[in-house]
Amino acid sequence: MSDVGSLIRRYFPLSKDEFCLGGVGVSSLAAKFGTPLFVYDHSVLERKFALLRNSLPQSVAISYSVKANPNGAFLRYFLSKGCGLEIASGGEFHQALKADCPASRIVFAGPGKTEAELEYVLRNGIGEIHAESVLELDRISSISRQLNVRAHIAIRVNPTEDAQGGAMRMGGKPAPFGIDEECLDGVLDRVLSDEALNFRGIHLFTGTQILDAEVLLNQYRKGLEIARRTAQRAGSSLRTVDFGGGLGIPYFSNEDELDMDELRAGLVSIFSEIEPEEPFSGTQFMVEPGRYLVGEAGVYVTRINDIKTSRGKKYVIVDGGMNHHLAASGNLGQIIKRNYPIAVLNRLNELPEQSVDVVGPLCTPLDVLGRSVQFPNVAVGDLVGVFQSGAYARAASPLGFLSHPTPPEVWIEAGRDVLIRRRGEFNDYVCDQYPDQAAVVTL
Repeated sequence: MSDVGSLIRRYFPLSKDEFCLGGVGVSSLAAKFGTPLFVYDHSVLERKFALLRNSLPQSVAISYSVKANPNGAFLRYFLSKGCGLEIASGGEFHQALKADCPASRIVFAGPGKTEAELEYVLRNGIGEIHAESVLELDRISSISRQLNVRAHIAIRVNPTEDAQGGAMRMGGKPAPFGIDEECLDGVLDRVLSDEALNFRGIHLFTGTQILDAEVLLNQYRKGLEIARRTAQRAGSSLRTVDFGGGLGIPYFSNEDELDMDELRAGLVSIFSEIEPEEPFSGTQFMVEPGRYLVGEAGVYVTRINDIKTSRGKKYVIVDGGMNHHLAASGNLGQIIKRNYPIAVLNRLNELPEQSVDVVGPLCTPLDVLGRSVQFPNVAVGDLVGVFQSGAYARAASPLGFLSHPTPPEVWIEAGRDVLIRRRGEFNDYVCDQYPDQAAVVTL
């Protein structure tokens, strides 16, 4: 499913010889906004959100994980769908408020929250803070007393080994994330004894980029098991059970789509079993996906700037690279570099003729977007696209490296292209070379 042809047939069916998003050809976008750029298709977001919403019981709320893509257009889109927002920094809280998200619909997770961040979110009435350590609880308590507010708290739990999975495991081993499950009782007693803290529930997160529905279901069962024990010790039902994120998308040739039918059937069974249980009377269940909702909607578009052969190896050099898309270069956690789906966007119907490496303009051998990629015969000026680029791409990259301008972001909806982030300006040279061609629109 992660090959380019399958992705285009599924999500971008109007593409013929040239790649199109929502009826807009990529050549016209490159001419209007310049390259490199990120382009997002609203119709893909609609499909992914509907699929997830229909796969979850109505008692499970969705909070969009801002870290996946913090552009305000995405935040406003998910808020319009009735979602809350999950943040991991004071900056993301600021972004959420700018997008007109009520503070009560924001949850704050992540290790290492600073005193300044905690004061900021507590002063502004955040919905919940998901605590990651005893010291963090002490800080929240102290700041809450200073502000004369009562902090709504959930405890993030690092579970034991029996509910693990995903491409990036977060729990079941020593980790900076959450309270170890075996220490939970003592920490819970500390929270319950503190009048400045209003204990509401637990947050379970064991991994991310999960493509096996049964792994997710096992994690949800584990979360409910911990929640039962927690409610019993607390002496009351839980207000919040947050299952975390974890839903993945296929990036590589050996990966398949997450089976949402299997997930839906498993959740129906799980939630029918717990419906009569007292610990879950009035509980707000929650998931906080990011990548699953936005990853497949985005494409990183670059232009070929040079083509060269070195000692028998052919290189296609494009005008953007790891400074804009660190994950696609393999430098965001891959042990062995594997290629994201990548294609020549203005030559989709041409057959492969050559094996090339696609590299960016940075002065480092790490700047490789694709190794041994099968391309048609290409020319300087052709457009190369990296798919699955809606999440953990622009926002997860070293944008300042070599002082190249940061790439703009464009939103496609109903045949209309909207600039949702201008090309960044690192110096006066950039201002001269990349004049604004459209006003940024607040969606």
